Amino acid sequence: MKRYLNFFALFALLCGLSNAATKPNIILIFADDLGWQETGFAGSDFCETPNLDRLAREGMVFRHAYASAGNCQPSRAGMLSGQYSPRHGVYAVGSTNRGPKELIRMVPVPNRPNLPPATVRLGESLKAAGYATGFFGKCHMQPSETGKSEHAGFDVIKYSKAGLDSDKAEDPKAIFSITNAACAFIEENRERPFFAYLPHYAVHAGLQARGKTLTRFKSKPPGKLGHDNVNHAACLADLDTGIGRVLEKLKSLNLEQNTLIVFTADNGGTHVTQEPLRGAKGCYYEGGIRVPTIARWPGVTTPGSKCDVPVTNVDFYPTFLAAAGAAASASPLDGENLTPLFRGESKLQRSAVFWHFPGYLNGPVLRGRDPVFRTRPVSVIRKGDWKLHLYHEEWQLDGGREKLASNGATELYNIASDVGERTDLAKTDSAKRDELLDDLLVWMKSTGAVLPTKPNPDHDPAATSGKKKKKAKQ
Repeated sequence: MKRYLNFFALFALLCGLSNAATKPNIILIFADDLGWQETGFAGSDFCETPNLDRLAREGMVFRHAYASAGNCQPSRAGMLSGQYSPRHGVYAVGSTNRGPKELIRMVPVPNRPNLPPATVRLGESLKAAGYATGFFGKCHMQPSETGKSEHAGFDVIKYSKAGLDSDKAEDPKAIFSITNAACAFIEENRERPFFAYLPHYAVHAGLQARGKTLTRFKSKPPGKLGHDNVNHAACLADLDTGIGRVLEKLKSLNLEQNTLIVFTADNGGTHVTQEPLRGAKGCYYEGGIRVPTIARWPGVTTPGSKCDVPVTNVDFYPTFLAAAGAAASASPLDGENLTPLFRGESKLQRSAVFWHFPGYLNGPVLRGRDPVFRTRPVSVIRKGDWKLHLYHEEWQLDGGREKLASNGATELYNIASDVGERTDLAKTDSAKRDELLDDLLVWMKSTGAVLPTKPNPDHDPAATSGKKKKKAKQ
């Protein structure tokens, strides 16, 4: 009898291993406020990220990867729903009405604090596909009317509040608490497919780092790219150490070959200059939405490969479903499956990616359009090498298409030759401008994009033009 029991135990184990082999484990590591070129693999000459650099050497680097929004909460909403912002209505952190009221020309579209109740979250879809699911880190959206938040679909949830059970001196931004919890989850579920989501608090403001890490960077000569913020570099280095521990855990459990890892960030950086990119977190120039991104899937991604096809974080949801061989989500997905790119193909089915922000965020950015706001109401399209911004104040209040030559409603850039968005070609290449504008308007209609349409009664044209301030001095 004992011999039969041992046989059945071995048979069950082999079946479990077979199941794991047919469904890859998935790990999604999400940094907070990490800019496009702030990692070693992306070119920083001051920050040190040896573990991310290793992941880049072993996987595929996406050099034209984007967040689906310019700041934290809407970016997470896009990634966890697989939807563009017009569908879920999460546009900002808190309010879309942020800034001096006398300078706001239109009544902004109100913000949702969470995804609509009917939206099927990524965790729910992977759990339904037979995955053990774990959430380790920052939960940014409030519970919806039905109590669902980012946590929906996750079996294990830990460290959703910054610093929880954390000794900050040795566990800055709860990096190592999050790491240890994730590693324990991986080990506990090593014989079945798992999805581990690690939305870190680092490197968001309120920078923290271990003393020995800070000391190392304080003695380091400054680089040439303007990344020599010691606190930022040290916090990022500790984050990289935590990521390295996850990689080592996979190796020690012999899970590397059957695990898809994606590393990315929620929006552009904020602690150091984003040059050559224009702007920073909160705007829709490249510095606000372009992010460092790696995918490693042994046997699928080619080590050391690079991809220049524009992708966004709304693509991860359909990509993970495809990798898992899972059924399509019950919610519509705007993203596209990236596994063809993983396998070396050079294009996707779509021709463009989009953004929509119908509100106001105060706090100017470097080389921004506005001296007060990070962004005003805007919709954006990236199609091939071209990128068009459509500003809704000028579009709706200053003559629309008929006045495009003078109203400043559009900005057009060739990202291939002008990644810094320095030369606006909207007036000199009207044919390309109109092509992208038409595509953008079609997309806005297809997604039901809500626009600010009412003039703001508190707006003061004199304040906007500077006349009010000038009169006051007289």
